[in-house]
Amino acid sequence: MSENDQIVQFLKANPAFSLSMLEKEAGIPSGVLSKVLRGERKLNTDHIKLLRPVLYKYGLRHDDSPSKAKVISIVNHKGGVGKTTTAINLGKALTMMGKKVLLVDMDSQGNLSQGLGFDEPEKQVVDALLKEEPLPIFLVSENYDLSPSDLELAEADLELVQNIGGFNRLNKVLRPIKDQYDFILIDCPPSLNIITSSAMVAADSCLITLQPEIAAVKGLDKILTRIGNIQEEINEKLRVEGIVFTLVNKRLVVHQSNMEYVRESLPGFKIFDSMIRENVSLTEAQSAQMDIFSYAPDSNGAKDYYKLAEELLQN
Repeated sequence: MSENDQIVQFLKANPAFSLSMLEKEAGIPSGVLSKVLRGERKLNTDHIKLLRPVLYKYGLRHDDSPSKAKVISIVNHKGGVGKTTTAINLGKALTMMGKKVLLVDMDSQGNLSQGLGFDEPEKQVVDALLKEEPLPIFLVSENYDLSPSDLELAEADLELVQNIGGFNRLNKVLRPIKDQYDFILIDCPPSLNIITSSAMVAADSCLITLQPEIAAVKGLDKILTRIGNIQEEINEKLRVEGIVFTLVNKRLVVHQSNMEYVRESLPGFKIFDSMIRENVSLTEAQSAQMDIFSYAPDSNGAKDYYKLAEELLQN
């Protein structure tokens, strides 16, 4: 259910509300809500952003959302293209919009976990994958949870390959907790190994982070092929959530031309209008074990990830 539909459902369940009063309080144009309720239009991103705090005050709950989480694997077989940065900051932005989010660290380097202050987790994802234990979940902040990993996850590759149903282990351990979250974001390793494949099996969709450099663009076919294979053989519901450009320098002609090339080459795929610009604050925030909104809320990095979250909710 989209956020527009959640608001419509809430308003229809509360017919005593004065639509004009809500519009005035939120600062949106008069008559918008009437048209939305009649199905003549949908709320745009700005309207939702303005309405959200007003409706929360009048009883719209953060958990007035789908009963099962949307599971998104953040993928790219290249390292250094913003997968972990996107998991941390997109996840945090979604919590700022009233969503409950779980981050799952599926990279044995543990950068996601370390970036949130979990350097040596006593329990981690590999315990659930190989020992049939419940998925360990730690609170990072309100509505923002983490299931961490470190180098122990590297040992899981061979065991998962050798075990019957190894590809389905992550899906199996996520299943009991899906109704507790709005979004589950899986940070995948920089490879197309069984760990990444198992994340795709567990996911509803894949978000591809893509730096607009020629080497990264050339490798895009490999990612899309693997997603297609998983979709055809194991997970029919898997789709591409979209491609988001990261580490973008808008002043570089080569970045502009590479982004245009991707848009022209993949007309059937969602290419997010929101892009993540190069921003030193993003690197500094991760080193400080903080999300960008806590570290530098006025930075370009914070603005870009907030816009990406808004666009994702409209997908």
